Amino acid sequence: MKVMIVVTHLLGTGHLARALTLGRAFQAAGDQVQIVSGGCSAPQLDTCGIPLLQLPPLRSDGVNFTQLLTPDNTLADEGYHRTRQVALCAALRAMQPDLLITELYPFGRRSLRAEFRALLEAAQQLPKRPKILASIRDILAPPSKPEKAIKADAMIAEFYDAVLVHSDPQATPLALSWPVSDMLAAKLHYTGFVAPAAAGPHPEAEGRGEVLVSAGGGNVGDEIYHCALAAARLIPDQPWRLLVGGSDAAERIKALSSLDSPARIEAARPDFRQMLSHVAASVSMCGYNTALDLLQANTPAVLIPFDAGREVEQGLRAQSLEPLPGFASLRTADLTPERLVAAVQAVQQAPRRTAAQFQFDGAARSVEIAHDMVRDQAQDQANDQAGAKP
Repeated sequence: MKVMIVVTHLLGTGHLARALTLGRAFQAAGDQVQIVSGGCSAPQLDTCGIPLLQLPPLRSDGVNFTQLLTPDNTLADEGYHRTRQVALCAALRAMQPDLLITELYPFGRRSLRAEFRALLEAAQQLPKRPKILASIRDILAPPSKPEKAIKADAMIAEFYDAVLVHSDPQATPLALSWPVSDMLAAKLHYTGFVAPAAAGPHPEAEGRGEVLVSAGGGNVGDEIYHCALAAARLIPDQPWRLLVGGSDAAERIKALSSLDSPARIEAARPDFRQMLSHVAASVSMCGYNTALDLLQANTPAVLIPFDAGREVEQGLRAQSLEPLPGFASLRTADLTPERLVAAVQAVQQAPRRTAAQFQFDGAARSVEIAHDMVRDQAQDQANDQAGAKP
């Protein structure tokens, strides 16, 4: 089976990370996979072995997702968007996939609606129409206006065969963050959480005993880093390490390193997940992939949900995790060095939880669901052809 996954990450890299995990699961099942990425490069993510087509990249202007910028920080004009659209549709026609998956759209990425609609219309016009699925995380950004949900429903009804929801409905049903109509409910398939295999321990026990501070792969999180540097000064006997991601990581590391703090500061690293098995505590935002990494590694963790602008997704996720042992959360508005130190010390003293109660096989389940749908489509077509014979 040929599978195309289309994803554009605009701020962090979580959407691309999840798409890569899905892509590897399809490859493990013997499928031919191509991921089409429309976001900026994310060198900290492992793309080895996954065919990845890079569109002319875009990123958001901070949390303003209606203002999309090119790598040189200029506003993307109509010509730039047109170039992306042509390349995307050309890739679709060249591959002619059996399965087309769009990450987040149409529940988000509304600023790219023209691009996605062109893709979906092109898919409908292929000699053999692919099965078309939307792929979404556990919690979405709730629509600010009812019309947004209505428009998303209209796209689902017109183009999509199903929606893969990468969560456990007993823990985080989609209705927690998004209005679910009867039409949409009939197309939902809960897969469980999509996570790569547990990373396991680091071969050199890197990070042992440290407080590891991270803020995703985007150009955000400086408030957390500044607070962590001050917190490290309050408890100098506790080693702290800051991992800084984003396209401007080098400049930010230089600026942070000029501040007086015993904390170690370096670029985001690909062995981050392995380090989580050894650290004394993690301090991070609460994106989908980060939350799963912490659960898999049983890491004591202080969560500082990203809540700039109208963002509520990470706050809802943090609320669902905080009752578990070894989790604490702080709102950005409440963040002080003293409170951060208290939270770090509290999670270290909490009982250790176990990952055994959670299901992380959502990628494999997604493959099973997709294979069943494509197989049923092929059987229906075969039956139709047999019935049409004289």
